[in-house]
Amino acid sequence: MSTSSPADPGTRFSRRDLLLAAAGGIGVLGAAGTGRAAEQAATAAPAGAPASAPPAAPTGPFTLPALPYADNALDPVISSTTLGFHHGKHHQAYVDNLNKAVMGTPFAAMPLEKIIAATYGVADKSGVYNNAAQHWNHSFYWRSLKARGGGEPGNALRLKIEASFGSVDACRKELLTAATTQFGSGWAWLAQDGAKLVVVKTGNADSPLNKGQKPLLAIDVWEHAYYLDYQNRRADYVGALIARLLDWNFAAENLGS
Repeated sequence: MSTSSPADPGTRFSRRDLLLAAAGGIGVLGAAGTGRAAEQAATAAPAGAPASAPPAAPTGPFTLPALPYADNALDPVISSTTLGFHHGKHHQAYVDNLNKAVMGTPFAAMPLEKIIAATYGVADKSGVYNNAAQHWNHSFYWRSLKARGGGEPGNALRLKIEASFGSVDACRKELLTAATTQFGSGWAWLAQDGAKLVVVKTGNADSPLNKGQKPLLAIDVWEHAYYLDYQNRRADYVGALIARLLDWNFAAENLGS
């Protein structure tokens, strides 16, 4: 198995940039150079200057869901450092930006799925769509994982997988291929499409919801999901996640419901 990932387009970031950007709650892949700008601003402050109070988190209808496990529960596949930045900074930023974007609009009273459907492909609503979709995707991703996961799915799901892919191993291979061949940022999914199961990959904030498919499991392949632990070795991250963290019970709960 290859241990190199497809190169993501755009600017490459150092570990220091990623840490700085994550600590500021900024999506690194969408804000090239922000980490260095923050560092320069910090070092330019006069000696002894009092630290300014952090801005208050935006209030609104959407909140960051608590993780369904401790922040070190996914070690060593996903470290507590990565999980802390990914959940507490990146996901929190999507929630905060969504609350700001929907403030004073009809979207503030709508569930996420309806916001996503109403704004998908609408040019002047791309900010609302991206943050709503990423909030939904990440909330689903956290629940797609569990400590001591992987293994074999239960009987009902296994039979469905075998009917669609031939075997559970074949399904795992399709997930690995989708996740490692998604160019740039995005996701790999196990989804239900009518009577059959499919593996699909989507770019950026998109998901199977946009195709009328029902997500069962999600694998995040944005760089902030794995870079602190694996650098450019996306295939190592995905392979370990599939083998040791995927929650087949969560997929079974979503099946046909």
